[in-house]
Amino acid sequence: MKTMRAVWREEYCAPEKAGCKNVDIPLPGPGEVLVRVMATTVNRTDCAILTGKPFIMRFFTGFGRPKSPIPGTDFAGIVESVGEGVTAFKAGDRVWGFDDQGLATQAEYAVIPVKKAILPLPGKISFTDAAASAEGAHYAYNFLNKVKLRAGQKALVLGATGAIGSALLQFCKYHGLHVTATGPTPELKRVKALGADGVIDYLAEDFTATGETYDYVFDAVGKSTFGICKRLLVPRGIYISSEPGPGGQNIFLALWGLFRLGRRVIFPVPSNIRRSLGFVAELTAQGKFKPLIDKHYAIEKAGEAYAYAASGKKIGNIILDLE
Repeated sequence: MKTMRAVWREEYCAPEKAGCKNVDIPLPGPGEVLVRVMATTVNRTDCAILTGKPFIMRFFTGFGRPKSPIPGTDFAGIVESVGEGVTAFKAGDRVWGFDDQGLATQAEYAVIPVKKAILPLPGKISFTDAAASAEGAHYAYNFLNKVKLRAGQKALVLGATGAIGSALLQFCKYHGLHVTATGPTPELKRVKALGADGVIDYLAEDFTATGETYDYVFDAVGKSTFGICKRLLVPRGIYISSEPGPGGQNIFLALWGLFRLGRRVIFPVPSNIRRSLGFVAELTAQGKFKPLIDKHYAIEKAGEAYAYAASGKKIGNIILDLE
């Protein structure tokens, strides 16, 4: 039996405990394809799956121990072989995909059910860019599909240097919004290069004290609250966060907002990954989206990659190279 390298852990563990192991290459069953993974990322969702925190993740990944010892949620690669009944793909096809409940893709090969969000990868998009255009971009898309955007509206993107925030910024500009974005001092040039009309250095300036108001405040890192940002919104402005907030308040505030007018919270429940990835691929092919990439790691350095991802210091995406 041929073997492959894979990130491996049999119990939920701390980020730095993610290891690398040689294991058997899996075989595709009916309705599945075997993908030679060329690139994948270590992202915030992966960290939750690796550690089992927050605990709600275990409803999807296993309560006492993980269902799969191999983590990984996204991938870009080449179809190696197909299982019985698969007609949509063939060996040699370039593909990419994502599933926020896990796909065991942090390995040289992965078996992917075709019912999951696996799509053809346009030839103009590299494997690295594709992998970096999945998780964060999916969540960013699910911010914007919850509201009716109009060209000329104003948006504040908090955390524009993250995977979600950098995608949000670019998607907002695609829709014609005027975007102010926050970032740390060393990364302001990168934020401007992504298309921001204005930038706020959150290390040197209080973003709530500028006197500006916005139609939308998009908190892409979940470190603020509606209470803090409410005064930044126009009378019917909307606050959306990537996190439930302290005590899950954003979920309750979103429900309360269904029954009242004025400034309100919307909780961006993510759905329809195929649609998200299709949108991203279209924009990328048009040259209107470019994922922000921070560091590359070899699979043997998975523990370091996870520790960096969990540190809160990463900029954009972390790539595990498997080519």
